[in-house]
This record gives sequence, C-alpha cells and structure tokens, in this order.
Amino acid sequence: MRDPELTIPEHRDLVEALAQPLPAVEAPLESCAGAVLAEDVRAAVPVPPFTNSAMDGFALRFDDIAGLAAPVALPVLGDIPAGDAVPRECRPGAAWRIMTGAPMPDGADTVVRVEATDHSPGVAEAPGAVTISRLPERGADVRHQGEAVEPGDLVVRAGAVLRGQELAAAASVGHGALRVHPRPRVLIVTTGAELAAAGDGLAHGQIPDSNGFLLRGLVEEAGGAVAAHLRTGDSPGQLRDALDRAPQADLVITAGGISQGAHEVVRRALGADAGFHRVAQQPGGPQGVGRTRVGSGEAPVICLPGNPVSVFVSFHVYVARALAVMARRLPKRRGITAPRTAPAVAAASWRSPRGKTQFIPLRAASADEAGAAGLSAPSAAPPVPPVAIPVVPVHALGSRSHLVASLPGADFIGVVPPATTRVGPGDQLDVIDCSHRDAAAGGAR
Repeated sequence: MRDPELTIPEHRDLVEALAQPLPAVEAPLESCAGAVLAEDVRAAVPVPPFTNSAMDGFALRFDDIAGLAAPVALPVLGDIPAGDAVPRECRPGAAWRIMTGAPMPDGADTVVRVEATDHSPGVAEAPGAVTISRLPERGADVRHQGEAVEPGDLVVRAGAVLRGQELAAAASVGHGALRVHPRPRVLIVTTGAELAAAGDGLAHGQIPDSNGFLLRGLVEEAGGAVAAHLRTGDSPGQLRDALDRAPQADLVITAGGISQGAHEVVRRALGADAGFHRVAQQPGGPQGVGRTRVGSGEAPVICLPGNPVSVFVSFHVYVARALAVMARRLPKRRGITAPRTAPAVAAASWRSPRGKTQFIPLRAASADEAGAAGLSAPSAAPPVPPVAIPVVPVHALGSRSHLVASLPGADFIGVVPPATTRVGPGDQLDVIDCSHRDAAAGGAR
C-alpha cells in the first residue's frame, strides 16, 4: 500500500509537536557555549577585583612628584609582578616597579609607564633607582577596584545565546557555572550497506557517507550538539541494537531507509515507533516522525530521506527551527518552526515538478548573470528586505537530490509553488536563507 501524502504544513505540525523546550540545568562554564542562559547573570565580585596597574612601569605617590620638573629620580623598593599576593606599601619618596595587572601597593596612586623612565623594558631585575623623564598626571594608568562592574550589577541577560564573550564576562564576575537551557543532544544515524567511511576506497556499488558530515554540520549550526553518529547497514536488528547501546539523546535524526523499497532499514526497525508518509515536495518526499528507544530512555526521532540534497532541504525546512525551539532559542508556539523566507528574483530558467513544492538550492547571481537576465546587479552587501536578490541554481541539474558536491555554493533554498512548472528570468520567488549569516542572532529572530 502506498504511503499517505501530507502537505508541508501537515508534516511540519508533526515535527513541531516533537520539539519540546529543554528544561534548565546548572552547567559548568566549560560546557555552556551555545546554550541559552536561563537566569540573569549578576556580578558576584567587582571588576577589577582589586586596584591594579594598567601598564608596566613604576607605582608611586603623586604628591612626591607634584610641582616638580623632569627629570625626577626616586629609589625603587622592589618588584610587584602580576599575581603577587604579598601586601606592599609605597613609602613617601619611593617607587615600586610594577607589572600590568599587578596590585597597587598601599599609598601609591599613580603609575609611570616604563617608557617614560630611564629603565629598559624587559630587564629581569628591578633597578635600585629610576629617573622619570616625563611626569604623569595624578592617577595615571591605575585601574580601580569595581570601576567596571560592582557586585550585583547585571552582566548578561537571561535568553542570551552564550558565546565566548558572554562566558568570559560571567567568569570575570565570579561565576564558574550557569543555569542554562542546554543545546539539544542529537544522535545522527546514517544507514545503508552502500555507505563507506569518508576517505576509504570504494568497492563496486559503494558511495562515501557524506550525510553524516552534512548532518553534523547542520546540527551544530542550528544550535544542537552531536551526541554520536551511528552508521549501520541494512539489518533492522543491527540498527535497533545500535540505538539501544547509544548515548542518551534529546533527538534522533536518521538519513535513509524510509522509502518503500525492500531494504528500507529505518522503516523496518522503527515501524512501530514512527509514522512514515510522503510530502508533496521535491526533493525530500519520503519523511517520518515518531519516538523511539535510545540507550536507557526514549527520544523523538525525525526520519529524513537518504539523498544528500533531500537531507539538506528537509533539515532547513523542518528541523533547524525545531531544534531552536528545543534549545529555547525560539519560543514554543504554533508555526514557529516554519523557516523564514525573503524575496528573490530568478536570473536564470529552470523546471519545477507539477503538483509539488520545489525546494531548489540557489546562489546569488553574479553581476554578469543578473545583467544578462535584465536585472540590476546585486550589491556586495546582503540586501535589506524587501529588496529581491537575483538568484540562480547552484547546479545545471537543478534540485536533483544527489548533487551533494554543489551544496557548498548554496546561499538559499528557493521555494517554487506546486502550480509552477517553469521559472524564468524576472520571476519572483521566496527563498530560505541557508548561508547562516545570522546564526548568532539566536533568540533575537
């Protein structure tokens, strides 16, 4: 019996129902990159935590040199390196050699930069005396305790996607762990006896397993974390055993083995766990969704077709923003997982299948291509909507699902309606941006 055919919104509803936001957890800073902050970060310690020198030089009392004319000579009491934990005092009429970030000695309120003295930079031993050739202003090159941040100040707001700069800010104000919504752990499964490991020699009938790398990159770009990548043959028992021994995951994504052939391993192994159907689109018609056992627990499973362009398209159309909901980069509400589109205009001709929505990888047209189509040349910068960017297919074969080597050139996925069988120069269409120029925007989208 032929699988039922669903519309794109009907299938998206099934995927969206699986996308439940992950609860907040306490996590060490080392594992928080890419997670969404669940609670405001407020300073636990001041920044800087103590008054220190902003430059390599000599710490002194400004009153000792006030009103004098250069050169001025002062005895040097010793060295204060960064990290020095011994309390120091600067007595009147003397100075300490001090390094950047080192704590200021009691009594000192000004730093003279080493280049304003007769002391050569890089000399290991502190001199017995120093001659100042250019006198500083009072308080020069001193960073005062708490001048940047006071305890209790708001440093990072809840909802931020944590990048290096947010994690550095949290560490600087005394936090070693944060309460976050973690990145969803995704288990990638690629199937088929025809798959060979990347770089291995190919026997007759074999192809390299490119889908594993494709999905790994797409998952990471969408805010997920790859828990593991399983590669199995065409044995349902082998696939089931691999899932039972897999690490815990928040989502399973499979590629391949879901059509109606005799060796559709995912369909045979997960037939009781997932529903399989067709969607009125090209490429990527076969699709499946459900829940299945993973390790000692259970996880949602999204079953994608096996051809790489179908995987690429299906991920952007259905999975990317579902992952964003799980990661709390997007709010949980009906229809939120539909990809955003922007206007574009065709600068070339191509065919589209009747009765199906075509998702075709596209790139920005060159100035020559746009000009030949009678369109304005694209600017070097990305256009500001609603300006329509001229686009052309990344490959002469259009949206055929095996054209994985052409995907690096794809800036967009064109969306051609089911009633359109031919696109020509000047025709308007919507595109999904798959260049990830705004990947860091996270919840701001």
